[in-house]
Amino acid sequence: MSRDLVIKDLHISVQEKPIIKGLNLTVKQGEIHALMGPNGSGKSTLANGLMGHPLYDVDSGEVIFNGTDILELEPNERAKLGLFLAFQYPTAIPGVSLANFLRLAVSAVRTKETNGSGDDGLIPMREFRRELREKMKQLGIDDSFARRYLNDGFSGGEKKRAEILQLAMLEPQIAILDETDSGLDIDAIRVVGESVSQLIGPELGVLIITHYPRLLDYIRPQFVHILLDGTIVESGGWELAQMLEAEGYDPIREKHGVVEA
Repeated sequence: MSRDLVIKDLHISVQEKPIIKGLNLTVKQGEIHALMGPNGSGKSTLANGLMGHPLYDVDSGEVIFNGTDILELEPNERAKLGLFLAFQYPTAIPGVSLANFLRLAVSAVRTKETNGSGDDGLIPMREFRRELREKMKQLGIDDSFARRYLNDGFSGGEKKRAEILQLAMLEPQIAILDETDSGLDIDAIRVVGESVSQLIGPELGVLIITHYPRLLDYIRPQFVHILLDGTIVESGGWELAQMLEAEGYDPIREKHGVVEA
């Protein structure tokens, strides 16, 4: 069965306003893609639409993942198939520790694989703690981090590291990182970038959504795509990111006749 994420002629609107306008993209397991575009080009709309956010309406098109058209699936069903989204603005949940949240999330996506104690379906605590410690050690995260309430009082960098820890624990086939560098200083971008790089391998395909190339210095993509006005106007390799760093988006806008709203 194919583990590719295949997006075909996708159209997404928000409050009846078209945002994504006929987007085509394929991300395979083991590949790293960067989707770059200025603010308002539709990057986060694409990410949320792919994961099934109810405020984003898919008007037409197909999204095939693991051989299944996921557009009729609930967000949790998409996650169980192996799709993951790291949010641009993670939500704080006071009173719920990161460890408890992760245990529930991991158990939910591994329902068929986990023999929980009793009828709760949760991954056994001993097994979960062992795996969590291994992942936190791999990412250089202190054990105390897991005892804190999820994103409550976290700095921007800590919120993004919590998202990367979720990525490590859930072990998806395809991960969408929605502006993971948003709001981070240079040092935090380096830490997050190096953490993601440790998780990349033949079993994980990554779609990095960003408008600055800074994060890509640490997570070098094989494929770079430029999104303007809801559609991909150019695709290439690392040279596209370098061009954007040097020249910005104005030459691309002029080339394709895209006027800022």
